[in-house]
Amino acid sequence: MLKETIKVACSSCNLRELCMPVGLNTQELIRVDELVATRRTVKRGAALFHTGEKFTSLYAIRSGFFKTGITTEDGRDQVTGFQMAGEIIGLDGIVNEQHTCDAVALEDAEVCVMPFDRIEEISREVNALQHHVHKIMSREIVRDHGVMLLLGSMRAEERLAAFLLNLVQRLQARGFSKSELVLRMTREEIGSYLGMKLETVSRTFSKFADDGVIAVKQRNIHILDADALKRIVNVPQCH
Repeated sequence: MLKETIKVACSSCNLRELCMPVGLNTQELIRVDELVATRRTVKRGAALFHTGEKFTSLYAIRSGFFKTGITTEDGRDQVTGFQMAGEIIGLDGIVNEQHTCDAVALEDAEVCVMPFDRIEEISREVNALQHHVHKIMSREIVRDHGVMLLLGSMRAEERLAAFLLNLVQRLQARGFSKSELVLRMTREEIGSYLGMKLETVSRTFSKFADDGVIAVKQRNIHILDADALKRIVNVPQCH
């Protein structure tokens, strides 16, 4: 179940710099504060939106973790991404005005609901907001290209190493540790996202642990040697 809660001002949110434009003047901040209609809580395992649902809003994740996914023609669930606090979710719906994937909470989460017609209206006045929305969309495209590279040309070890480095980097931007993380997703979900069988994911985690690159305790991962992970990936980054 989705639960509507009170409105919150973007200008006073501690995640503002992650999901909102920076450097706005007072007048612009007041306008941007009008973006968020409500906050919603989404319980673990519940969907924020489903494939085929009418697209009305973008959602800024305030707390919690989501996975997006599609059901393939042969009935398999394919994970297409993982999203965390400070990231915007729902961009898939802009093109055809309906969502093209499911977004499911991996833990109890809270999102800020930003009606898209309001974003478009305020963007006409606040250029920085329009630029910011374009930047977010561009980042999604770059991330999709990165995933295609991951799936198309990397061995299992490279895929998992790249995945862990990406997660840590995103969490670090939110003030978390650069060496410790708690995986909110299952090994199976990681495998679905990376195009790997569950046994391969488990085996690769074990290999990294045996090699002293990471320490694994259930869902807790401690990165002992980030440089070793980077060497495993060893793919020139696109900037």
